[in-house]
Amino acid sequence: MAYGWEKLPTQKTVVIKNTTVWTNESDGNLINTDVLIKNGKIALVGKNINEPGAEVIDGTGKHLTAGIIDEHSHIAVSGAVNECTQSVTAEVRIADVIDCEDVNIYRQLAGGVTSSHLLHGSCNPVGGQTQLIKLRYGLSSEELKFANWPGFIKFALGENVKQSNAGDNNTSRYPQTRMGVEQTYYNAFTRALDYQKAIKSFNALSTADRLKAKPVRKDLELDALAEIINGKRFITCHSYVQSEINMLMHVADSFHFQVNTFTHILEGYKVADKMKAHGAGASSFSDWWAYKYEVYEAIPYNGKILHDVGVTVAYNSDDAEMARRLNQEAAKAVKYGGVSEQEAWKFVTLNPAKLLHVDDKVGSIKVGKDADVVLWSDNPLSIYAKVEYTFVDGICYYDKETDKLKQKAIADERARLIQKMTEAKNKGANAQPPSFKAYEEKHCTDIEHMPFQN
Repeated sequence: MAYGWEKLPTQKTVVIKNTTVWTNESDGNLINTDVLIKNGKIALVGKNINEPGAEVIDGTGKHLTAGIIDEHSHIAVSGAVNECTQSVTAEVRIADVIDCEDVNIYRQLAGGVTSSHLLHGSCNPVGGQTQLIKLRYGLSSEELKFANWPGFIKFALGENVKQSNAGDNNTSRYPQTRMGVEQTYYNAFTRALDYQKAIKSFNALSTADRLKAKPVRKDLELDALAEIINGKRFITCHSYVQSEINMLMHVADSFHFQVNTFTHILEGYKVADKMKAHGAGASSFSDWWAYKYEVYEAIPYNGKILHDVGVTVAYNSDDAEMARRLNQEAAKAVKYGGVSEQEAWKFVTLNPAKLLHVDDKVGSIKVGKDADVVLWSDNPLSIYAKVEYTFVDGICYYDKETDKLKQKAIADERARLIQKMTEAKNKGANAQPPSFKAYEEKHCTDIEHMPFQN
């Protein structure tokens, strides 16, 4: 594959010397500091670290941060990201369709991203189960999966789930209104409770009575919904307008669970106090607005207002291109509202780690955490900052100098193939017109072979 490895990179002991370390911890930013990476973990943070046999990287004038975590991504998904045939599809799993050869994994490593939360799309109220991955480019689909992660599921609200932009030929699937969306949730969770009750009643029977009774048929859809009620699976919900944000929190309260994350959440500033009281987090766009009717009242100060109220705020991409520049998205929290640089940087590192329940492993530079770190040429919030090294689990999956060699190798191979074809044609070989199949980036509303309007 493009930018592939002749030999996979390996875990090494590395000391990054004399750099500015953005710890995301109470220590704040540490100047002229060393970081030791050993056995895939952050082993030591301090000055004048000398480790026998370690590879040394000079970080003078540079900045070391935790790797960026994209809370809302659709890269590395094989085929469609939506299963739109019914309004509740809790049984489908992104984990089953991970495309480990997607070149966007490598491209995003080049932008400092080390983990991505791969989501089902937003065409139904209850979508599929999501998958958090680490960007271990070159490894298998199973090896990309983030270990010991509790598991999430995609919900959605608004225009997409009631098929506002699906065209006149898509008007039969329930729900078609916002009130129908609310009822879909109540129906789904009521069925899940009945399912749980039936299983509990069957399990309470004696062995002899079980042989006489009709067993409860296993239902993967209801299993996933029951996990939500029992606090074993968490919701990340595509959302825009305040009325629906309130609605889903009321549904959750009715069934005694919590909405973990509202994603997009561009009217979150209107209900920030209610979100704080409920315990919901926000994974927002930094400054998108007016691209469809339900985002007309979005403002670029949304993240700042939610943050000031005490809501855990992340900025996500929902886009393969934007994910390569999430450092600049974080900088917009400084531009709009004056969030401090250190707090703004947490919007794309520690805060998404908290929302995904993996902040004990990633999201900050702290001894014992996974060595998912990035060395930048400049302040990471600067438009001039470039990634020089990206480590995942202490393995360097991207570095600037190796990338130059990869680009040269690709250019040389392209030239070799063109020369070979030209020579063959000149010798009378049969020729055919060139063909090209464009690679389609995935988005929330995509359906294979039938794109929706965003």
